[in-house]
Amino acid sequence: MRTTLDIPEDLMDEARNLLGFKSKTDTVVLSLRELIRRRRIEELKSMLGKVKLEIDIPASRRRPHRSGRSVFSIHLSVRRWRSPH
Repeated sequence: MRTTLDIPEDLMDEARNLLGFKSKTDTVVLSLRELIRRRRIEELKSMLGKVKLEIDIPASRRRPHRSGRSVFSIHLSVRRWRSPH
C-alpha cells in the first residue's frame, strides 16, 4: 500500500542506522511489526493471573487414537477484569 507520511528526517535516519537498513520502507515495516509484537506481549502480561490453564499432562503425552482423534485436551478459561464503574 502506498502512502505519504511526514516523518522527521532525524528520526528516520536514526531508526535506519540502528536497524541497519538502507530502505525507509523496510525501516517502517520492521518498526511497525516490532511495535505490534511488543503490544501483544504487554496484553499477554496483563492477563497474568487471569487465565486458568488446566492441562492433563499424562494425556498430552499419549499418542493419538487410531481413529485419528487426539486424546490431548486443554481447558482454558479467562476471567475478564471488569471496571467497578
